[in-house]
Amino acid sequence: MQPDSASDRSSSLGRRQMLAYAAFGSGTLAAAGTSSAGQTTQPMPQKQYQMKKSINLWAFPYPDRMSLQQCLQLAADAGFDGIELNYDLESDLSPKAGTREFQAIRRMAEDIGIAISGVCSFLFWPYPLTSNDPEERARGMELAGLMTRAAHDLGTENLLVVPGAVHMPWREDHDPTPNDVCDKRARAAIATLLPQAEKLNVHLNIENIFFNGYLLSPFEMIDFVDSFSSEFVNVHFDTGNIMEYQFPEHWISMLGDRIKNVHLKEFTKKGTDHSLEAFRPLLDGTTNWPAVLDAFEKTGYDAWLTFEYFHPYLHFPEALIYQTSDSLDRMLGRK
Repeated sequence: MQPDSASDRSSSLGRRQMLAYAAFGSGTLAAAGTSSAGQTTQPMPQKQYQMKKSINLWAFPYPDRMSLQQCLQLAADAGFDGIELNYDLESDLSPKAGTREFQAIRRMAEDIGIAISGVCSFLFWPYPLTSNDPEERARGMELAGLMTRAAHDLGTENLLVVPGAVHMPWREDHDPTPNDVCDKRARAAIATLLPQAEKLNVHLNIENIFFNGYLLSPFEMIDFVDSFSSEFVNVHFDTGNIMEYQFPEHWISMLGDRIKNVHLKEFTKKGTDHSLEAFRPLLDGTTNWPAVLDAFEKTGYDAWLTFEYFHPYLHFPEALIYQTSDSLDRMLGRK
């Protein structure tokens, strides 16, 4: 029957609201582990994943306020299984260091009890492997070779490689490279680096980027990686680098066992800032982490999940490290 007066409609609406509130209250109590009758209920079991926890060195105030040893120790104390180190022109990991220095870092990590999950670098941007400037290309190739050797000496089989860029909007001096030329140069660069990588047992893991105009879809990435027919050319999948327009869980199922290493970068689709500031601490964004982790599990991935972040906390920087470790524990079902 339909109410036939304003009073009846008001009464009907009131009843519906009360039922909705009652249902909401019951749901809230159940979520809290208590039934509407006041009885304690058991929480739903948390799904567990076998991936390993890692964190990139960029999340630490290194080298300005913490030494490399302090960073390694903090990562271990916070419960990380591994740490990803960054190769630069001026740091403990640079062209100024050699096998002896890198092996010393490896021993230091072993003594602390933390693995080196991979090597990463910003140097692919000032020295892109596809630059129109022959000197930039040559320097980029030289540095990539040195990184490969460094990864081997550090005891990791993972080197993140950015194979090329059509454009880099933050570099006003960068002359854009035509797409077809970029692709040709990138393939030639990886083919040149591959023999040394195979000899040293280092995997060249190609990272997906969203702002370099190259390898912007899983189809392109698959074609690029598969063209080398080598177990040493893989994918370093970054969950945050495609979040502006796409979704990581869609890529993962397509890339499958090509994924050799992973960056976890939280991203929020709610904002309008599309700079590096759009990346957030884990869980402070809009990434569908249950779907992402399930997608990784379905591919059989059980290796490193490395939190990558570029903004160490100005005060109490250790808080970010512990917060991230705690977030990863919850995501992986360890808590």
